[in-house]
Amino acid sequence: MIFSVLLTPLAKGVIIRRPRVMALAERQQWDACGIRAMQRLRAKHGLAPYPLRIFGRQFALLIDPAEVERVLEHSPEPFAPATREKTAALRHFQPHGVLTSRGELRELRRAFNEIVLAADVDVEAVVEYEVDRMLQHTTTLDWDTFAVCWWRIVRRIVLGTGARDDNGLTDSLAALRRAANWAFLRPQRRGLRRRFQRGLAVHLDRAEQGTLAAAIADVPVAPGVDPYGQVPHWLFAFDAAGMSTFRALTLPPDDLAVLEAVRLWPTTPLLLRESTVDGTTYLIYTPFFHRDDETLPFAHRFAPEIWRNGRKPALVPFSAGPGVCPGRDLVLRTGAAVLTALRARHHFTPSVSFGPELPATLNHFGLRFEVN
Repeated sequence: MIFSVLLTPLAKGVIIRRPRVMALAERQQWDACGIRAMQRLRAKHGLAPYPLRIFGRQFALLIDPAEVERVLEHSPEPFAPATREKTAALRHFQPHGVLTSRGELRELRRAFNEIVLAADVDVEAVVEYEVDRMLQHTTTLDWDTFAVCWWRIVRRIVLGTGARDDNGLTDSLAALRRAANWAFLRPQRRGLRRRFQRGLAVHLDRAEQGTLAAAIADVPVAPGVDPYGQVPHWLFAFDAAGMSTFRALTLPPDDLAVLEAVRLWPTTPLLLRESTVDGTTYLIYTPFFHRDDETLPFAHRFAPEIWRNGRKPALVPFSAGPGVCPGRDLVLRTGAAVLTALRARHHFTPSVSFGPELPATLNHFGLRFEVN
């Protein structure tokens, strides 16, 4: 049970996915194994949080959807998002981000993120241009081709046209994220991080009109917020959005297809909250709560209708409560714009076909589409 629920997300890569491991995970359907393990645990132990002692630390694996709601709604006190494990990983590339912060500083940084990420950015115009460029000579759309286009879109939205072709910037971030996968076990690459930060600052200083960089320049900043230090997390989150958008191309057209893709194939398989009272870390294995076919009639099918009347309990593709992803609307808007632009121009036939039930694990690296 421990392997399928806790260790497989670590093996796939929590901060950046490992392509070879993802291919293995898809072949063996690791997430389906994890879901079944959680169902067996519930049948044997009931709905109470399941205690775990790991390396002298106290953890509790949540089984009850009501407990998931309670823990997430009562963040950051007494359930802090800035757990020791999360802080150890994210400090590799964003030591001053919201998810590594507590107390008043967290509140200030969170407020800054919410304001900037709600800025008016012409996402659709950027998407239209980049998708057109990508499809000019594309007969087969694979992940590598899509990722080049996606990162050009992201860099333009966040940093501006001047960053469009700065692959080195996001490649450096990827290298830092690979180190972050090891959290405590890998020394920080401080020199690389400084170079990444300097390159990022060049684009942010330009504050190109109509970008998040311009919004940063317009927002008054309280001491300690470190506005530029928030941006690595936005780029990190956009990577997950790209994975979900590409997976959503396998689903029927719908304006909620990206959101459903995140439910069906969660990009954050483990949500963590640490008690500020006794230090217990609460673990939420999201594939179980999203795909529990013993309680959810829609578990393994495409079901965009479940979102039209509001979020359902324990369906937390972007977390929930005060710790919900502040960039949720922006990434969903970007993903939806990409899908709309793609489908307005061509028909995309996936190289894989699904039966009545969608697979629990879908390796985005291996997806390919014939473009007609």
